[in-house]
Amino acid sequence: MSKSKLKIIFTIVAVIVLGTMLVSWISFSHTTLNHMFGMNKSVNPDVQEKYLNYCAGCHGENLQRFDQREWMTSGNDQIAFESIKFGKKEEGMPAFKETFSDDEIMALAKYIRKEVPKDHKKLKPAFLADQVIKTKKQNFTIDTVIAGLDVPWGMEFLPNGDMLISERSGTLYRLHEGELTEMQGLPDILPKGQGGLLDLRLHPEYESNGWFYFAYSEPSNEDPKAGNTAIMRARIEGNKLVDQEKIFDGKPDSRKSYHWGCKLQFDKDGYLWFGIGDRGRREVNPQTLENHNGKIHRIHDDGRIPKDNPFVEKPDAMPSIYSYGHRNPQGTTMHPDTGDIWVTEHGPRGGDELNLIRPGVNYGWPVISYGINYDGTKFTDITHKEGMAQPIIQWTPSIAPCGTTFVTSDRYPGWKNNIMVGSLRFKYLERVELDGNEVVDQEKLLEGIGRVRNVEVGPDGFLYVAAEKPGFIVKLLPVNE
Repeated sequence: MSKSKLKIIFTIVAVIVLGTMLVSWISFSHTTLNHMFGMNKSVNPDVQEKYLNYCAGCHGENLQRFDQREWMTSGNDQIAFESIKFGKKEEGMPAFKETFSDDEIMALAKYIRKEVPKDHKKLKPAFLADQVIKTKKQNFTIDTVIAGLDVPWGMEFLPNGDMLISERSGTLYRLHEGELTEMQGLPDILPKGQGGLLDLRLHPEYESNGWFYFAYSEPSNEDPKAGNTAIMRARIEGNKLVDQEKIFDGKPDSRKSYHWGCKLQFDKDGYLWFGIGDRGRREVNPQTLENHNGKIHRIHDDGRIPKDNPFVEKPDAMPSIYSYGHRNPQGTTMHPDTGDIWVTEHGPRGGDELNLIRPGVNYGWPVISYGINYDGTKFTDITHKEGMAQPIIQWTPSIAPCGTTFVTSDRYPGWKNNIMVGSLRFKYLERVELDGNEVVDQEKLLEGIGRVRNVEVGPDGFLYVAAEKPGFIVKLLPVNE
């Protein structure tokens, strides 16, 4: 046989072998990726999205909150279908016959029956509208305000009762009588990673001056992929923002997509407080006073610097800084009696913190910490150091604390002046009871409700809780016997 024929045969065999290997590799990779990342092609993504948007608020995003029902063991989809279509009014479950077609309801029934945990002993009761949730000091029920959101970051309330809601993706909504309307007039926003449209706040004298404040991640003029946290104020005309004024511009910009802060809080003297995270550069930003990152800031309502800020007279220091050594503070709230500012911030793997903010104090990040790197390695061996403050609470493992507020309303006598902290990681609301500045009790509420992004006390005195992915907002209605 000639050499040319041998080459042809060899080439054909090689192509067949390589092709077989490639097909096997693709099949293996597809199966492996599906296993690793939970890609379940048997689940219709439209059905899953409907469940997350309409059902997860009561039943949990992992279908972990269901009372044991006949449809779980009957092998009959029709029972679940009828429950969804007609609801159970006596138990607080709404009917969806006007929301979905029969085919959509049946698909949802099949999805729920298939995906609900098989070990029914692990199920927890659903969060139903009329269900009284009992806790140590305050019982309550839940009322859903709005569903179908994604990441509702900020909540604020207009004098007429409308709610303003910021979606982190960069949309500002006005909720009026159950209907969402998109507001116009926002600046350019960089919705990157943890950044986007963040917290919202009305001026304490809003009814006389009309100023509305919001924090957002602003793209850099020099590099559109970089940015930092900015604060703008504007007035509201109908569904449009006007008279926009940027009053704070965090520097330096960074291409990092995380640790932007930023919760807004006015204090009793009208100063505006907020935090900016270290923007992913812990080795530089938190321990220097020459930039804004990794700090708590205090400014006037128009952006001017208070004359008694602790570093006003220090050369090269950013004069808005009130405290430093912070990692990523996303909860800022004021004690209703003392006027003190309290802040929650994310640690790394462990070492989340609740801090009482004092002027000029170094809170230690990253020199001291109770946390470690996400890969399990250490970045520091110490948790204490002279001249650096200790947290009031440190959470290990991390709860990922986000929205934080004091309960100022008389509607919840059992919780008055307690702090409410949202947990993104463990999907609950944590109640922190204080005696002076000492923690005397902690309690988990709404376990499994979802990633709690924010909690606010509305002008009606009720607590509003926002969860994300799926995004929804609920109101806690106290049951006072």
